[in-house]
Amino acid sequence: MTSARAGWLFVAPALTAIGVFFAVPVLAAFILSFTDFDIYALADLHNVRFVGFRNYIRLLETPLFWRALLNTLFFVVIGVPVSLGLSLGSALLLNSRLARLKGLFRTALFAPVVTTLVAVAVIWMYLLHTRYGLINYGLTLVGLPRIDWLGNPRWSMPAIALFSIWKGFGYNMVIFLAALQSIPNDLYEAARIDGASTTDQFRFVTLPSLAPTLLLVTILTVAGFFQMFAEPYVMTQGGPQQSTVSVLYFMYEEGFKWWNLGSASAVAFVLFFIMFLITRVQLMVTRRWSTP
Repeated sequence: MTSARAGWLFVAPALTAIGVFFAVPVLAAFILSFTDFDIYALADLHNVRFVGFRNYIRLLETPLFWRALLNTLFFVVIGVPVSLGLSLGSALLLNSRLARLKGLFRTALFAPVVTTLVAVAVIWMYLLHTRYGLINYGLTLVGLPRIDWLGNPRWSMPAIALFSIWKGFGYNMVIFLAALQSIPNDLYEAARIDGASTTDQFRFVTLPSLAPTLLLVTILTVAGFFQMFAEPYVMTQGGPQQSTVSVLYFMYEEGFKWWNLGSASAVAFVLFFIMFLITRVQLMVTRRWSTP
């Protein structure tokens, strides 16, 4: 047996699992997006009709889809920079020589990542409660009025974005912390010998060394906020006044509330196309900045 054949035999189980549980469902969803597959088709496949790009055209003519897309872009624009800033800042503090109890703080900051999202979302609903929530209680202590965090369209989106940032920034922090610990101390010593200040060391040593990690974390964070679903589903059910409907929540309602599975599949591939374009732009910008 040749080494190439032996290699294929070893990876065959993994490739089979990927094909069965990923490639086949994706291909099936792509085909469904060109059909009118609905609850009647579930009862009898003979009711399925090929409609071409009608699902995509109807989707672009639906005001709620554009509202959901704008809401999702709001989550991305607000959530990504804040999450990256907090995670990088936390990693820098934990990597500092002056930091104490690093293991305790690392565990505490990472704990929200591994907790059940629905459970902590319910806890945050109580924290954000208009009358009994601890956050509003704190506002009243400093003389500020209570805020209807989840019932006011003005505040519901920032509240959900804040919860999402708190839930996920610890994951990025661990990645940044690992990357910071992999930077050789010789680079910092050489910079100090050349008279570089702490700010200069961060700008000319830390950031260039973190560039690949920063790109990876940015792509993952953008993808995560684009796929936001559980937060608005548990905390607001898309309200108030559809102010927190995300693209994924819109896709869920199309598929499992109205049983328009063909339309829901079209939403999924439109979202994939948008995320693909944004990722390509990120890679192009990073490549241009890294080119001398």
